[in-house]
Amino acid sequence: MIKDRAYWEAWERQGPLSEHLTPEQAFALCDAMYEYARSLGVFPPADLLAGLETKIAVARALNVQATPGTDSPQS
Repeated sequence: MIKDRAYWEAWERQGPLSEHLTPEQAFALCDAMYEYARSLGVFPPADLLAGLETKIAVARALNVQATPGTDSPQS
């Protein structure tokens, strides 16, 4: 939560968020961050499927399809 809104807005105006990047600059920045993550050894993960079962279970729980006509009480 932002407590000092004036400070936050001043930071946004002078900070890197005020820069406008061309698509070429944005792709170059993305590539540089990708290479940096690879150099740190954090990307790609050692096991690409780690945690997949958990993600599938959460997705199934969030995307439950109700049978039409049974999700609301009848009057």
